[in-house]
Amino acid sequence: MASIRARPDGRLFFDFRVKNERCRELTALDDTTANRRKMEKVLDKMVAEIEAGTFEYARYFPGSKMAQKFAVPKAPAPAPAMNMPSPAAAPAVVLPTFAEFTTTWLAEKKIEWRESHKVSVESVLDGHLLPAFGDLPLDQISRELVLSFRAELAEKQVRMPTKPAAEGRRISASTINKIVGILRMIMDEAALRFGIRNPCLSIKRLKVQRKDIEPFTLSEMQLILARVRQDYIPYFTFRFLTGVRSSEVHGLKWKHVDFERRQVLIRETYQNGRVEYTKNDGSQRDIHMSQPVFDALMAMRPAAYLKDPLSVAENYVFCTRNGNPIDNTNFTDRVWAPLLRNLGLKYRRPYQMRHTCATLWLAAGESPEWIARQLGHTTTEMLFRTYSRYVPNLMRKDGVAFDNLVSGVVNGGVKAANDEFLKLGRTAAGGKSE
Repeated sequence: MASIRARPDGRLFFDFRVKNERCRELTALDDTTANRRKMEKVLDKMVAEIEAGTFEYARYFPGSKMAQKFAVPKAPAPAPAMNMPSPAAAPAVVLPTFAEFTTTWLAEKKIEWRESHKVSVESVLDGHLLPAFGDLPLDQISRELVLSFRAELAEKQVRMPTKPAAEGRRISASTINKIVGILRMIMDEAALRFGIRNPCLSIKRLKVQRKDIEPFTLSEMQLILARVRQDYIPYFTFRFLTGVRSSEVHGLKWKHVDFERRQVLIRETYQNGRVEYTKNDGSQRDIHMSQPVFDALMAMRPAAYLKDPLSVAENYVFCTRNGNPIDNTNFTDRVWAPLLRNLGLKYRRPYQMRHTCATLWLAAGESPEWIARQLGHTTTEMLFRTYSRYVPNLMRKDGVAFDNLVSGVVNGGVKAANDEFLKLGRTAAGGKSE
């Protein structure tokens, strides 16, 4: 019976039978769960071909001695003419170049990915990996070459559109890890198919420096809501008080707004002109509407919604004048950045509105499990790792405290909100509220 087994040195090998003869083919892969899963997929395909009688040994293991034994015999060549030299020996198997193999790998893998991830991988290939390794046969990509390539990436500067040509920034450690990670995946597959050793296996990821979040304060949030364009007030209210990602709010449709249950259903995203599934399964969630969010959505319902909600079910909640979803780049350049500049606030990415909401939930004393679900996290690990210094108490388990806090900002000003927050803090600490 075919199986995946490990040698004493920790490397995996295929154990299978062809024409009742046992065959074992060693790989360069270490004994890990991920590597076993990859090899099992290949083994399943091999077994299916063996049973169907279409298995070609040399296609899977071109450098194996067994490949010659199980080679499909070819028709005999005509006898050479008298006094003619005998034909030369068959050339050794030549592995494909990195560029040739990557074309095959990409065609097979992209069916597993979201469109945005496919675009990201293709960008890394075209911008970094193919220029560095494209012309090299797979077995000539060594560990030394990969380390040299990584060192060059660390020294390379990336042009910044808003700065002069002489200025730029270094490629971040996380981006370098991503680039080398894609190279590792490609060479993993090459190791499975051709029996070569993956040169990336023993190369460690670079240490990524932790970055502090920069949420807005209550007074900054109130200032933004007071000074933003009138038609963008519901949009900013929604983002500040739900913690949704940019692609999630831009992909929100009226069919995903449940006024009866006071929930917003996150089911789709819109980014770079494409409607897609959410970031992952955990991002599929139902968000509680605080009172300001409920009021904002109620006020901006289209007239047709009141007569026939189904007629506008596919319409975007936040959209341009012609009904198209908001483009994130256009929003950032034409609305977000000018607004912060005019208010004299430090520039921060729109994503900081998500961080602001999370810290407000924590300040209100909401349950970490509830907050994690609202943000689309499957566990509280990321919540505590990112927002640990914003956790004053862990007493409440629903959205009521948050309603009380933010309603003061939206309706009664910062002072009322701060008074309510102090009241909540005394109550959580066991004191009496006034």
